[in-house]
Amino acid sequence: MVLPAVLPVQRVVQPYPTLPPSPPVPPIGFAPGAQAWLAKLGGLRNVVRQELVSRQLDEQLGARFGADARLRVLDVGCGQATQALRLARRGHQVTGLDPDPAMLAAARQDLALESAEVQARVQLLPGSGEDCGRWFGPAAFDLVLCHGVLMYLPEPGPLLAALARILAPGGLLSVLSRNGDGLAMRPGLAGDWAGAVAAFDGDDYTNRLGLPTRADRRETLARTLAELDVPVLAWFGVRVFTDLAADDAPLPAETELAALLEAEHRAGRTDPYRQLAALIHLVGARP
Repeated sequence: MVLPAVLPVQRVVQPYPTLPPSPPVPPIGFAPGAQAWLAKLGGLRNVVRQELVSRQLDEQLGARFGADARLRVLDVGCGQATQALRLARRGHQVTGLDPDPAMLAAARQDLALESAEVQARVQLLPGSGEDCGRWFGPAAFDLVLCHGVLMYLPEPGPLLAALARILAPGGLLSVLSRNGDGLAMRPGLAGDWAGAVAAFDGDDYTNRLGLPTRADRRETLARTLAELDVPVLAWFGVRVFTDLAADDAPLPAETELAALLEAEHRAGRTDPYRQLAALIHLVGARP
């Protein structure tokens, strides 16, 4: 009997399925980085940030209210209260709001060093900005600060809406956030090419505190503020030249620091430099 020929087995190789890219890690909030943040306060990067924001904000306040105005101020995510205390020294009544106990403790320590007159103008409260409608009525504040907060939230809309509701007619809303339009600059200048390429395709990044965070693009923020009836009056860049400074970089001599701050000040209000700054500062105005 002749057996039939055995045909070779045809092995079909199935390609491995292409997996979608891993979703970005959502922001987890600021609390895990609070102690590291407090340790950096005297460094060059923070000094540049606070000084530039102060100059930019004072310019807008002077143009809007005049030099002698005494405003009701809310500082959401006030942190160590640098801006809150500065404004209180200028005669404004300031409420600082922060959910982190470590930051509030640092703020209260600094407040205790102020004069009794300044201390009487400052109230520091635990809480987050999204809940401010529970404590404050409509039109409760002439100036609302939201500095360095949005990057720790999944998206900015709910917080900005809550803040817009408590802003008085004619009031100003000051928003400082990570600049999504310049997100590739830091990794690119540091030689992190993979990080730079990734930054072109998304708004998520890991900050210097090691926390997953999120950047905002200026046009998107401006559109959101316009929809909330707080259209952008002016915008600035913050930290164009010094963003790559080491965390422990000391302050230079007084004359050099003054020149550095002037260069940063000019860059933060001049195109195209401000478009690539590490942070964007938008000032919206309620009609």
